[in-house]
Amino acid sequence: MSTARPLHLTVHLVGAATGVHPGAWRWPAVDPLTFASIDRWVEAAQVAERGLLDAVFLSDVPALWGDITDHPQAAYFLEPTITLTAIARATTHIGLIGTASTTFNEPYNIARRFKSLDLVSHGRTGWNAVTTFVPIVAGNFGGTEIAGRQDRYARANEFTDVVRALWESWQPGALIADVGAGHFADHGSLTPIDHHGTHFSVTGPLPIPPSEQGHPVIFQAGASEPGRDLAARTADAVFSGAITLDDALAYAGDIRARAAGFGRDPASIAVLPGLMTSIGGTEEEAAKRLDELDDLAYRDGALTTLAEKLHLDPDRLDPDSPIPVQWLPPLDGEGVVHVLDTGMLRLAHEGLTVRAILRSRWRSGHLAAAGTPEQVADVIEHWHGARAADGFTLMPDVIADGLPAFVDHVVPLLQQRGLFRRAYRESTLRERLGLPLPASAKDSLGPASAMDRAR
Repeated sequence: MSTARPLHLTVHLVGAATGVHPGAWRWPAVDPLTFASIDRWVEAAQVAERGLLDAVFLSDVPALWGDITDHPQAAYFLEPTITLTAIARATTHIGLIGTASTTFNEPYNIARRFKSLDLVSHGRTGWNAVTTFVPIVAGNFGGTEIAGRQDRYARANEFTDVVRALWESWQPGALIADVGAGHFADHGSLTPIDHHGTHFSVTGPLPIPPSEQGHPVIFQAGASEPGRDLAARTADAVFSGAITLDDALAYAGDIRARAAGFGRDPASIAVLPGLMTSIGGTEEEAAKRLDELDDLAYRDGALTTLAEKLHLDPDRLDPDSPIPVQWLPPLDGEGVVHVLDTGMLRLAHEGLTVRAILRSRWRSGHLAAAGTPEQVADVIEHWHGARAADGFTLMPDVIADGLPAFVDHVVPLLQQRGLFRRAYRESTLRERLGLPLPASAKDSLGPASAMDRAR
């Protein structure tokens, strides 16, 4: 099968780069101190680049936000842009997507940090803009509580507008770099943004010129109503947590309808659901692999962690009984500590026992594909062909051997089916996603010789 519609694949280096499964850090192929080793992060990104993936993606929570007694937290690692800078210098093509909160940052700092990474990487950077609702984070930033959802998203909308304005504050022709004439820049083309809004007052401009792609690509993961509006209004690509094809189609359709309502081209937004993978030579091998990982992950302490996330007394939970539904927060509420835990909450509402929830928690928040390379490729082809996804955010069960298994065995199948690239043809992340160069960036980089010297 061939298609003119590109398939986009990013990989989330989740679980502190050990893998999405909570038992991954104990897997024989894994260095348990991966989260603190920049070499392991770089190696994972190099494997992803060998597989011609669009980008690597790092999430972030700026706090020690949970019990790390029995496994690393999903977002417990080095600061993302630092990690991605190291990856940028060790790779050539792969995109670099980092998360930064609009709740506990200032727009100028984020604009400067990600624009700097974009120049370092020659136009391969993306910013995943998130709001933060993990209560413990507030204590690290001088506050005592997290703002309500509407207030967080009002701030996030203004935040992203300011960041984009700062990124676009160098007008075409601003950088001249004429050594002979001694003319470096046209000061009149460096535009202060002079923003004075509800949450921020920012003068600008940034002291950083556009990169080869103009400025970083914006990612978002809108799930709530205001979150979907933020994604549809501001994002170039959107992560989603759809588990069924119908849910994925509904989500993609909703985001695109909202984008049209904001005057945007609905087709310009790439929707990338999460895909958790567990690959074996046979279906039985994949199932055995999962059973072994589940055995490594399940610990009595996990029950306490689950109780804390659901704001319950752990002494009241029987591992072999369901959680009474009246004890649970609603599925559409904000009672869950972390967005990925909505899957665990869903399983609880479905009446699974506590033990079953804990053994299944790693695959409860996203689509899971466990099986042979052919079966994993079938899932990707089916969802992409149905237009439920423009691609996927891959989350291997274990990075150390699960990511190479995808690269070496699934990617060739996708290539044979005409679904995936056989070489990198684009030099920037923006081009790879089919996005146009921002108008403010055109001709603003000065003569080619100046950029060649900058390299």
